[in-house]
Amino acid sequence: MASINRIVSSKKCRHLVRMLEPETLDVAEISGKFGTKFPFKSYRAFWFPEYDICKSPLQAEDGSLLHYDLIIADQVWEHLDRPYRATQHVLQSLKPGGYFLVAVPFFVPLHGAPVDNTRWSARGLTNFLIECGFEETEIHAEQWGNRWAGIRNVAGPFPPAYREDVDSLENQEDFPICSWALARKSDLA
Repeated sequence: MASINRIVSSKKCRHLVRMLEPETLDVAEISGKFGTKFPFKSYRAFWFPEYDICKSPLQAEDGSLLHYDLIIADQVWEHLDRPYRATQHVLQSLKPGGYFLVAVPFFVPLHGAPVDNTRWSARGLTNFLIECGFEETEIHAEQWGNRWAGIRNVAGPFPPAYREDVDSLENQEDFPICSWALARKSDLA
């Protein structure tokens, strides 16, 4: 059963990917399975610890750099020890005009996999992506949450399963549970 924390963000992120015409995209995903739901032109998952995005851009087995139209990181960036460096590596691994889709929690309990380090609101995620080299005008970020979902997160068990009969999906901008962003690399890069 889906977590209340991911119902809205997953739906919004699926919409963003569909707008990019997935069948035309060469895609990489960092330690996740979100991208397996789409008919991409090509798709490859890079899993930690075999591959650590904090250490280098995406590479083939022979060490040559790989470049993608879209790189996905769904509920991964909060676990990275060096998210700034990792995002710069993502930027290096995107083709000119390529996209980075990142979704992260904000108000959820610590959850190690193996560690848990960072939280971003939509504004914080936008600022972070700018600091990493994306142009502000090329970033679309949103957040979702409400006090009820926050209570469910801390009351346990975590993550709380979505219950349509009791859970509100109303968005209270001042109480983000999760945020996501789609950032586009400049065509000139």
